[in-house]
Amino acid sequence: MMSDEQKSVRAPDQVKTFQIRIQGHLSQQWTDWFAGLTITVEEDGNTLLSGPVVDQSALHGILKKIRNLT
Repeated sequence: MMSDEQKSVRAPDQVKTFQIRIQGHLSQQWTDWFAGLTITVEEDGNTLLSGPVVDQSALHGILKKIRNLT
């Protein structure tokens, strides 16, 4: 029996784009620390980090950096 559903298969080397919101404003001086991510200061007092992340390990590294900001 064949299914009409098509599963989305992602190539292992395909990069995903993430958006991470941080409470408070980060200045552009942090750009090098968050290499590859764009820092956008939002009017509501938050900062948006967005950009490509190569894998889960890289994502964990970014989240660890964010945690260490405090």
